[in-house]
Amino acid sequence: MVERYARKQMSEKWTMQAKYDAWLKVEIAATKAWNKLGLVPDEDCKKIAENATFDIDRIDEIEKETRHDVIAFLTSVGESLGDEKRWVHYGMTSSDCIDTAVALQIKDSLELIIDDVKMVMDSVEKRAREHKYTLMVGRSHGIHGEPITFGLALAIWYEELQRNLDNLEQALDVISVGQISGAMGNFAHAPMEVEELTCQELGLKPAPVSNQVIQRDRYANVMNALALLASSCEKFAVQVRHWQRTEVYEAEEFFAKGQKGSSAMPHKRNPVLTENITGLCRMIRSYSMPAMENVALWHERDISHSSVERFILPDGFITTDFMLHRLNNVIANLTVYPENMMKNLNLTGGLVFSQRVLLELPLKGLSRETSYKIVQRNAMKVWEDLQQGKSALNEKGESLYLQHLLSDEELRQSLSEEAIRDCFDYDYYTKNVETIFSRVFK
Repeated sequence: MVERYARKQMSEKWTMQAKYDAWLKVEIAATKAWNKLGLVPDEDCKKIAENATFDIDRIDEIEKETRHDVIAFLTSVGESLGDEKRWVHYGMTSSDCIDTAVALQIKDSLELIIDDVKMVMDSVEKRAREHKYTLMVGRSHGIHGEPITFGLALAIWYEELQRNLDNLEQALDVISVGQISGAMGNFAHAPMEVEELTCQELGLKPAPVSNQVIQRDRYANVMNALALLASSCEKFAVQVRHWQRTEVYEAEEFFAKGQKGSSAMPHKRNPVLTENITGLCRMIRSYSMPAMENVALWHERDISHSSVERFILPDGFITTDFMLHRLNNVIANLTVYPENMMKNLNLTGGLVFSQRVLLELPLKGLSRETSYKIVQRNAMKVWEDLQQGKSALNEKGESLYLQHLLSDEELRQSLSEEAIRDCFDYDYYTKNVETIFSRVFK
């Protein structure tokens, strides 16, 4: 329900109604600017601000003849006014209206996306604090490395989302500009004060310089920020999918009562939401390339960018908004299995402690080469034991690796039994968690 509402809230910003509402808002703001400068009489300005409207069906009807959307729009607006309609679009070109209006749409949409990201960050932080000290194995190349905590894994997500939030806020600043600079951007037909007053009315900044359009590197900046956000979110989704694998099974998407995973195999509980998120993120990233292609226009402009933006802007924002709400749902309701995390941590019979042992030996005067040789040969024995089906832990709860190390005569010349056993302490790996959290969750 939340996802559907979010999608509706964002999609409403990209309807034809919303587009023409934004166009009219720009035209009225420009009229008010001319009024402040003394060109448009107070009474005419008041009539335009209060009475100007449009009819979408009428715009479509007029456009069939004019083959020009802005002229069709202005004609429809003019039909709602009297003689005061002569001041609408005065001294402006089509892109003054369109690009300034699209800036309003993008600005509103980006603010929603920013709120979405903050929502996801709140959920990530909550789960990270919940599992600050929940032990699990850290992996590299898909192979067990050393102990970490689930909270630290989620702290990585939070900090990455913070960077994405910074990117989005920077993109919001870049895109929040308008122009009322005329056909070639030289202000030949309207003083610069009209642009300044219009943008002030709309909550935008004047573009320092423009030609016939707002420069499309600004749009590319926005779409790239969404694409980078999507890359991060896909990374999170893939991680959840990995945790949910049967062989891993450390966490999984919430599986509701009555939910079905497969038409053929009733036992299946598939990571369908994160797989969907993965696909959505691929689509969001795909919109960044045409946005970059739009930067290079002929001379002061052509309209090759226009058809592209009719797709990538609404689709990019609506998809991103929906994806973020779905991701938040996954994180907030993620089912976590600490017992399985510990089971996997012990799976390799204590090999996750090998570096700890390695670092103790140079302190006793051994060379790194000799230390590595001692530690590795015992580790290889563990791999052989596991391949032969031996249990990772004996009846005393001692790992295979600990057993082999305690039996190594060369190692025992440097480390006592107590010193070796001390290397198998999980607290050693969590001693800095609090400090890391204080750096991440400021």
